[in-house]
Amino acid sequence: MTDDDPAITQRTDIDDGLVDAIAFEIARLTKLRDRTNAQIATLSHGEIEPAAFGILFQLIHTGPVRSGALAEALYSDASTISRQVASLVKRGLIERRADPSDGRVSVLDVTEAGRAVAAQIRVRRNDSLRQMLEGWTPEERDTFSNLLRRFVDGYEVTRQRMLADMAAHKDLQSYYAPAENNS
Repeated sequence: MTDDDPAITQRTDIDDGLVDAIAFEIARLTKLRDRTNAQIATLSHGEIEPAAFGILFQLIHTGPVRSGALAEALYSDASTISRQVASLVKRGLIERRADPSDGRVSVLDVTEAGRAVAAQIRVRRNDSLRQMLEGWTPEERDTFSNLLRRFVDGYEVTRQRMLADMAAHKDLQSYYAPAENNS
């Protein structure tokens, strides 16, 4: 790495200890969420794949879309979306229809049964979140919502830069090599 490497030159006055603490909590949340989703899948004998239900909410939010656009919107790869879509179609929660703008391809849309399931999931999700936020003041909840949105927006932008930076390194070992001490 050199001094003009973005990973080094974009340092700020934010303390490493604070950044480490935030990174730790994000990793902890990710692990908790992954473990919970695995437990839900086990308890439901594979009937509920929580990640697949993101498809329902995305389709409700955007309306009918092609599979590729759905994968892009959910930051997923086409094969994962294809498998999850097949499961949701089999269960009658989404359907494939001819694209009104090009009948040669299909779009995915939520069925009435899918809307009913999404409504049930939303109620359970919101009940869980309410329990988590129960001891918070209204101001704390509002502040958290706003800061979380800002954080996720920042993550989305920074993610693109990080991936571009990694792609620019032919040798990923050099990307992770310790920075030289320039003092």
